[in-house]
Amino acid sequence: MGRAFEFRKARKMKRWAAMSKAFTRIGKDIVMAVKEGGPDPDANSKLRAVIQNAKAVNMPKDNIERAIKRASDKSQGDYKEVLFEGYAPHGIAILIETATDNNTRTVANIRSYFNKCNGSLGTSGSVEFMFDHTCNFTVKADGIDPEELELEMIDFGAEEVFADEDGIHIYAPFENFGAIQKELESREIEIISSGFERIPQVTKELSEEEAADVEKLLEKIEEDDDVQNVYHTMQE
Repeated sequence: MGRAFEFRKARKMKRWAAMSKAFTRIGKDIVMAVKEGGPDPDANSKLRAVIQNAKAVNMPKDNIERAIKRASDKSQGDYKEVLFEGYAPHGIAILIETATDNNTRTVANIRSYFNKCNGSLGTSGSVEFMFDHTCNFTVKADGIDPEELELEMIDFGAEEVFADEDGIHIYAPFENFGAIQKELESREIEIISSGFERIPQVTKELSEEEAADVEKLLEKIEEDDDVQNVYHTMQE
């Protein structure tokens, strides 16, 4: 098992437990997907992926359809993806993915969280290089040999394939998302969910007291409605 396996296991134990937060994130993903490629999932691979994720967290079908309809309305504001970088106390690097319709508000809020928790908001590129930008897929394991699938998916950029009780997970560099999605669909392998993650190249172990300082900042950031994902280099 490699870094992707350990990363997934650690994140699975916490973060995004609240369904309301997950629904908010997916609602924004739907808006961005529809604005980019239209409301028809058959013709919009990005929207297909978001709908799969919505189903994976038991988002009601009516909610999904309403979100697509709302996103198709020309009066619906657009969301812009903005990446924030900084340091928490004790030298822990933090990377924050946001989707915002008001960048001024989001910048002010994120800066205030760092200031209140003895962290520092960094400039673009200050910590991003410490994380590998990856894509991932979880597929149904029915009748599939993970090792065989790994050998087949290597040609499409897969770097790590492993199975657990949720299914078979495929990790690859960010830029291989489209090729892997297309190949899985062509083989009629059911995709449960998919997405993107930033896996820290190196993590740092902290004492219980130091970790509490970092957690205080992470909690403030994660409670913000504009925040989609938060990544850090603290060992979990």
